[in-house]
Amino acid sequence: MSDIRRREFMLLLGATAAAWPLAARAQQPDRVRRVGILMGIADDFEGQARIAVFRQTLQALGWSEGRNVQFIYRWSGGNIAHARQFAKELVDLRSDVILTNSTPVTVAVKETTRTTPTVFLQVSDPVAAGVVQSLARPGGSLTGFTNFDPSTGGKWIELLKSIAPAITRVAYLFNPDTAPLLYARSVETAAPLLSVKPLAAAVHNAHQLEGVIEQIARESASALLVLPDLFTATNRQSIIALTARYRLPAIYPFRYFVASGGLMCYGTEVLDTYRQAASYVDRILKGEKPSDLPVQQPTKFEFVINLKTANALDLDVPPTLLARADEVIELSGASSSRCSAERSPCLFV
Repeated sequence: MSDIRRREFMLLLGATAAAWPLAARAQQPDRVRRVGILMGIADDFEGQARIAVFRQTLQALGWSEGRNVQFIYRWSGGNIAHARQFAKELVDLRSDVILTNSTPVTVAVKETTRTTPTVFLQVSDPVAAGVVQSLARPGGSLTGFTNFDPSTGGKWIELLKSIAPAITRVAYLFNPDTAPLLYARSVETAAPLLSVKPLAAAVHNAHQLEGVIEQIARESASALLVLPDLFTATNRQSIIALTARYRLPAIYPFRYFVASGGLMCYGTEVLDTYRQAASYVDRILKGEKPSDLPVQQPTKFEFVINLKTANALDLDVPPTLLARADEVIELSGASSSRCSAERSPCLFV
């Protein structure tokens, strides 16, 4: 072989060898990302519905379990000590991003890690809770989606007065250990303007529920407002059953209370928030920083009435109130009629 041919051969061999690592890397699949999911509620139908929407949205964005993403679940069931323990587990398992719901669970993650990206949902006041620096510029490793505007307290009382005009007292149920205080302040401010006396109904554990609700029902012309709270969400079945037993008109913050037999709700569309959270998780997995993603406030709300429960309480639901409803459930948890986008009256057959 001539010297020229030998040099050409060596150059070709060297170029080919240099390309081998690149080709090998191109043929390898992307690293499987770990998404830690820390839910404050129990692993029940409602919790699974939220996770299903979250995963479906991520799949539509190109994240397929087993191929490029792995989900790690932890369910604290309203137990804050468990939430702290699970937050540490998800960090130790090297989650690439963590999804949380509720203020106490999100704070547990914030206290555990300063570096793992976290997307939160249903946090009422993330600035006051110390989760972010501001809504527009979260800073740090957390961002996400808030729950309600504090002024919603007046909306809840106004709806209670619409369905039960004779009420003069509204007790607001919450757990001081887990509930954001801004809703209580909102109710206390709004109630006198609607000729209603507000009554704080603080409950620290499930064993106190019946005694507190029975005491509220003893006073005539009373109604119950169940505040958005990790505790009330976890104990929703007991609360709904007790309001039925003591024939107490009640309003709740989310649809799943009404689907389980509660009288009515006004609140954010929870499942839509989980779709939005999936888009934030997608962006973080693709390289964006939580500090660059502004905290978003809810844009979709729903007002739902359970007509069967209203009938059981001998409440005549005004046609004007039905016309305002986004959904009317005719059989508890069984069927419903959805109103049009213009909120025209629902028709029943």
